[in-house]
Amino acid sequence: MPQSLLRNHVLKTLSSEDFALLKPSLHHVELGIKDQLEVSYQPIEHVYFPEMGIASVVATMTDERQSEVGIVGHDGMTGVAVILGQDKSPNETYIQVAGNGWILPVEALRSAIAESQSLRESLLRYAHAFLIQSSRTALVNGHSKIEERLARWLLMVQDRVEGDKIYLTHEFLATMLGARRPGVTTALQMLMPRSNAPLSRRLQQMRHALAVKSTGQSGSFVISTLL
Repeated sequence: MPQSLLRNHVLKTLSSEDFALLKPSLHHVELGIKDQLEVSYQPIEHVYFPEMGIASVVATMTDERQSEVGIVGHDGMTGVAVILGQDKSPNETYIQVAGNGWILPVEALRSAIAESQSLRESLLRYAHAFLIQSSRTALVNGHSKIEERLARWLLMVQDRVEGDKIYLTHEFLATMLGARRPGVTTALQMLMPRSNAPLSRRLQQMRHALAVKSTGQSGSFVISTLL
């Protein structure tokens, strides 16, 4: 596929010379729900550039409790550890919203980075953006109410998917937010306007409601990340 027709922001914004270094090793792949892209503390063999769908980067505690620390959609790529010169990550990455994208062997990526300083700099800029997202997630999760955390998460997902429907269970949302399932259920009831409008319309209404009440400190953190 021509570079200009790609949806993935990382690939689309590379210089034509840098994209040419990666193109021979890029292969299209379907990404199904729960597909494992990275296993914690295991060598990373491939990186993925989603065109559609969303991958979750999830941290796990010693007691097996999990919490999402980052998401990757058509705005980014997996394998930040590889960009930073490592071969594994303490986190796992798997698909939470099915889609498709491009897969690239890690060795091909390392070879291209070694050949092009501009490619390395472009990928480091993305790695920096992802780390900012992750740090904001920690900040909001530590200081915001669960309904604010849920609103932020839903809006971040909406920005990265097509259509009005997101198929997720309350249990899955609880894992993403590091919260208990009953709390997620209550938060959804608090946030969602009681109407038959499409999800995209209700999320826009949610944006407005959050903006109106964003005078509180924790609320302002949510809004600054969302909008």
